[in-house]
Amino acid sequence: MIKNPAGVASDVVVGIIDSGIWPELPSFDDDGFGPPPAKWKGVCKGGTNFTCNNKIIGARYYYSQSARDDQGHGTHTASTAVGNVVKDASFYGLASGVARGGLPSARIAVYQACGGFGCSSADILAAFDDAIADGVDVISVSIATLEAVDIDADTVAIGGFHAARRGILTVHSAGNSGPRSATTCSVAPWLLSVAASTIDRKFESKVVLGNGKIVTGTSVNAFADNGPESPLVHRDQSLGCVGAL
Repeated sequence: MIKNPAGVASDVVVGIIDSGIWPELPSFDDDGFGPPPAKWKGVCKGGTNFTCNNKIIGARYYYSQSARDDQGHGTHTASTAVGNVVKDASFYGLASGVARGGLPSARIAVYQACGGFGCSSADILAAFDDAIADGVDVISVSIATLEAVDIDADTVAIGGFHAARRGILTVHSAGNSGPRSATTCSVAPWLLSVAASTIDRKFESKVVLGNGKIVTGTSVNAFADNGPESPLVHRDQSLGCVGAL
């Protein structure tokens, strides 16, 4: 891991409202970080089997008995936003290189409001209240619905409005599907809505059919084959993938 440079950015605290975080990962190591900034009013109430450090300076949980992430989503979003610079990172050998978040020298306060059964509005709003009171500078919420709802019924819009009144920016995922029409659900003007566009890289996998034809597709394939042959799975047989096909 590369040490993070000290500077003004190390006083920035990003509140992550999501499924928690896995604190032992290199992305969240506190090597090179000093004590939390004096302005910080939060606490580390991570619950069972959870420890903060000078990178993860705050933790609270609402959904379960720990801020530890058992879904992976919160860890992913936290590392994307403020993960440390980590050399020799890869996904099972794919895309080997240097991983880093958008602002690696910033601190993290984690608010575990989501889990295996989703995120309740009450937990999300409680997380917003605590993040505002703790003194975060930015709130990141990668939680989205499939379609827009009225702003006065939108949980993130309501929480983000209260944050904006205190001078805190809320960064919200623009949607959770697409690309097609009417898939942007983050429409409140006081939110910074973020969406993915196109990328210049892809992982390709090749399937050799029984007649010798080779079909090339985009897929992560870094796992051992289950024998020389595998059955084809048709769309109507793969209910869990229908939304992505």
